Amino acid sequence: MASAPTIAGTAGLPWGPRALIRRARSGDEIARLITLVFALVVVVLTVMLVEQLWVNSAEARHHFGLAFLFTRTWDPVFSQFGALPFVYGTLVTSALGLLVAVPLGLGAAIFLAELAPRRLSDNLTFLIDLLAAVPSVIYGLLGVFILVPLMRTEIQPALKRTLGFTPLFQGPAYGIGLLTAGLVLAVMIVPFIISVSREVLLAVPGDQREAALALGATRWEATWKAVVPYARTGIMGSIFLALARALGETMAVTMVIGNNPRISASLFAPGYSIAAVLANEFSEATGNLYLSALVELGLVLFLLTFVLNGLARLLILLTTSRGSVHT
Repeated sequence: MASAPTIAGTAGLPWGPRALIRRARSGDEIARLITLVFALVVVVLTVMLVEQLWVNSAEARHHFGLAFLFTRTWDPVFSQFGALPFVYGTLVTSALGLLVAVPLGLGAAIFLAELAPRRLSDNLTFLIDLLAAVPSVIYGLLGVFILVPLMRTEIQPALKRTLGFTPLFQGPAYGIGLLTAGLVLAVMIVPFIISVSREVLLAVPGDQREAALALGATRWEATWKAVVPYARTGIMGSIFLALARALGETMAVTMVIGNNPRISASLFAPGYSIAAVLANEFSEATGNLYLSALVELGLVLFLLTFVLNGLARLLILLTTSRGSVHT
C-alpha cells in the first residue's frame, strides 16, 4: 500500500515537465506561484519606494552631502537645510513615548492575560482595540485641549520645582514641547503594546504555568518568572511595532510639539519631528532644492525606521538564541 507523500519528501520530487503538469493539476504549484507573487509585490513596492526617495533627493544629497545629517540650520529663505533638529525631535519624542508606554502596556497586558477574570479581560481588550483604531488627529485634539493646559499649569511647573536642577526640566513652561509630544505618543502606542503582548502571553503553553505552580510558586511568581520570559520575543516585537508607529506619527505630534527646528536639552522646549516638517512644509515648498531637501528628510526617516527595526530584529534573534542555548 503506497503511503501519501509528506512535506519533508517534497524536496525530492522530480521537476520535469510532466511532474510540473501533475503538480499544477493538483493545485500545489499554482498556489505556490500565486503566493510567491504576493510576497514579491511587497519587495518590489519597498524597492520602488526607496528608489523614488533616492532619485528625488539627488539635488539635496549632492549639494549638502553627509553634512545634511549633522547641520542644525533649516532656513528655506537662504536655502540652508539641515536634518539634525528633526532627527533629534523624532528620536526624543519616540524615546519618551516608549519610556512611558512600555511599563504601562506590559503591566496591563500581564493583568489582562494572567490575573483578570476572563469576562473583564475580554471587555477591556475590546476597548483597547477601539483605542488603537482612533485616528491620530483625535489624539492631537485631546492633547491640545486637555494635555497642553494641564502641562502648562500643573505638570511642567511641578517638574520644574522638583527636578529643575537638571537640564531636562529647565526653561519656561509653554505646555507644548517635546515632553508633551512624548506623552501623546505614549497614549497612542500603548494600545498596540497591550493588544499584541496580551495575545503573546495567552499563547504561552499552560504547562509553563502549571509547572511553576507545582513547584510552589505564587500566581505572580509563575507569571513573572515562567510566563513572561517564555513570551519575551513576542513582547519585544510588540514594543518595536509601537516604536515604528511612534517614529512615523504625524498629526498628533505636529499639534503639540511646537514646530520649532532647534535642539534644546530641556524637554519643555518646543521641537520638531521629521514627519511633522514634511506635513507642514511639503505643500508650500518652492524651488527644487527645498523640495529635494524635504524628500531627503523622508529618506532619512525611512532609513532611521529601517535601522531601528533591524536592530530590534537582531536583538530578538540574540535573546532567542541565548535562551535556546540555556535551555
